[in-house]
Amino acid sequence: MDVLSRAHALEAAGRHVVHMEIGEPDFTAPAPVVEAGVRAIRDGLTAYTAALGLPALREAIAAHYQAKFGARIAPSRIAVTAGASGGLLTAAALYVDAGDEVLVPDPGYPGYRHFVRAFEGVAKALPVTAQHNFQPTLDMVRAAWGPRTKGLLLGSPSNPTGTLIDKDELRGIAGFIAERGGVLLVDEIYQGLVYGAEPWSAAGLPGEVVLINSFSKYFCMTGWRLGWVVLPERAVRSFEKLAQHLFISAPSAAQHAALAAFSPDSLRILEQRRSEFARRRDFLVPALKRSGLSIPAEPHGAFYVYADCGGDARIFTRQLLEKEAVAATPGLDFGANGTARCVRFAYTRSMEDLEEAVERLARFAR
Repeated sequence: MDVLSRAHALEAAGRHVVHMEIGEPDFTAPAPVVEAGVRAIRDGLTAYTAALGLPALREAIAAHYQAKFGARIAPSRIAVTAGASGGLLTAAALYVDAGDEVLVPDPGYPGYRHFVRAFEGVAKALPVTAQHNFQPTLDMVRAAWGPRTKGLLLGSPSNPTGTLIDKDELRGIAGFIAERGGVLLVDEIYQGLVYGAEPWSAAGLPGEVVLINSFSKYFCMTGWRLGWVVLPERAVRSFEKLAQHLFISAPSAAQHAALAAFSPDSLRILEQRRSEFARRRDFLVPALKRSGLSIPAEPHGAFYVYADCGGDARIFTRQLLEKEAVAATPGLDFGANGTARCVRFAYTRSMEDLEEAVERLARFAR
């Protein structure tokens, strides 16, 4: 946020800043989604919905899992939430008691530890390494598990690294956690943005597995504040009660709009955008390397490149912003495990902007 605030100040002073610090698509919702949202508002479909969401939307999400991953999920297990953040918050309320430990990858999305701490839990850092694509392994989880450990919360694709966990590795982790009566929470909000690999979901893994997803990233609906959670059947009623108290229901007009997100026209648009993100990634990764940065683990998902700048990342990002008006996020925002040297670049800008950023970065590196 400090980088973003300073970038805005520079823009107010008349400079053209290339924003690579923001984890938000530069695309807006597909036209069919916008049209459905406008229609819902005009038709007065703006009252509270059921706490778990519109039945038709829950059914559409279940059909999406079946069509894309061959995973059969009962609509009754799906809860529509006020963004993935609302889903994570409610899941933490459901599973975390005072003093419980939850393992969270470091580096990783900073919200994970805050959601755990909000319910007096202990977010226990799990140091992940480039050797394993900045993702947990079964050996890591086994070594970190203790008498107070309740579960593991991870993201795949990951923020900030853009890396994916190996499916067999996650299956082994799920089995280990299931044997100990714990919970595995898998954040899949970037799941639709996978490049050069077959997309898959953690749906169907053994044990108490909770999936978090969102309409924000792949579906380009950030401000609509809409996400969903796939729950074990036995957890649905408790989750519903908590959702009623924490956010009543997800935005109703957004839910009606999201029904159009799964239409063939919307999915065709979204797949074209995924291809564009892949093109940007393929341009940016080698360009960063030419500028003297190293990429410890190449990204295959989301829209981030996590690079080692070879020195103090806070100084690097501050000087890059002041001298060349390129905004990027220092790694320390994502944990303490080797993050002081790393910088996250988001390729959520047009190719024209990325080309300009690369020119500026090359000049900065000289």
